[in-house]
Amino acid sequence: MTNEIELEALDLAALLCSRVCHDIISPVGAINNGLEVLDEETNEEMKAFAFDLIRKSARQASAKLQFARLAFGAAGSAGAEIDIGDAEKVARGYMDGEKAEFSWTAPRALMPKNQVKLILNLVLMATAAVPRGGSIKVTVEGEPSKPDVTFHCSGPSARIPPAFEKLIPGTIVDVNIDAHAVQPYYAGLLARSCGMTVAAVLEGTDVIITARSTAAAPVVEEAPAEAPAGETMVAEAVPDAAEPVAVAAVADEATHQA
Repeated sequence: MTNEIELEALDLAALLCSRVCHDIISPVGAINNGLEVLDEETNEEMKAFAFDLIRKSARQASAKLQFARLAFGAAGSAGAEIDIGDAEKVARGYMDGEKAEFSWTAPRALMPKNQVKLILNLVLMATAAVPRGGSIKVTVEGEPSKPDVTFHCSGPSARIPPAFEKLIPGTIVDVNIDAHAVQPYYAGLLARSCGMTVAAVLEGTDVIITARSTAAAPVVEEAPAEAPAGETMVAEAVPDAAEPVAVAAVADEATHQA
C-alpha cells in the first residue's frame, strides 16, 4: 500500500499561481507605495527616495516574473530544450532580491526543459534552506541530457526545507499543502518526469541538495542453473554514501502502482 496521493490538477495550478503571486506582491506593493509618496510629498529628498524605491522594486518584480515564466511556465513546446545560460540569467536576477549570496557554475549547453525547470525549482528550495541568508553555490556537471546538479547551502540555521522528505516523493498524507509547500511537491513531479532523483543531506551545518539521473546500466539476470529455490540475486545500483535525510522521486513509475 502506498501513501502517495497526487494533487488534483486544479489544486496544483492554484497553488503554483499562489506561489508566483506571493513572490511578486511585495515588490509590486512597494511600487505602489513609492507612487503614493510621489503624489503626497513635496520634499525633494523624499521624492528621490520614492523614485529609487520604484526603480528597485520594478527590477525585482520583473526578475521574479522572468524566473517564474521559466520555472513554472510552458517554456516552449513538448520536448523543447532550453539554454542553461538562460536559466542562469533568470536565477541570478531572482537571487538579487534574496538574502543569500549566489554563485552558479555550469557549462553553456542546451538541456531538456523539464531538467532546467527542476534546477530552477531547486534554487527556490535552496533559498528555503538558508532562511536567514548565507550562500548558495550551484554546480552543474556531466552530460546535458544527464546532468549532475549540486546545491551547497551555507548559512546561520541552515536546514533541510520542511516536509522535504515527504513532498519530494509526492507523499502528501498528513501534510498541509500551501503556496510554500507546493514547491517541493512540484519539484518532485519534475524529477520523476525527467528521470532524476533529488536528495538532501545535512553535512555539519551545511545543507547539500543534489539532483542525479536515475538512468543506470541494465542489469543482466544470470541465475545459476542449479540455484536453490528461493535464492535471490540483488544488484546494488547506489554506492555507499552519507545517509541522506531526505531522498526523492525515483523515476520508476511502478512505485506509484503499489
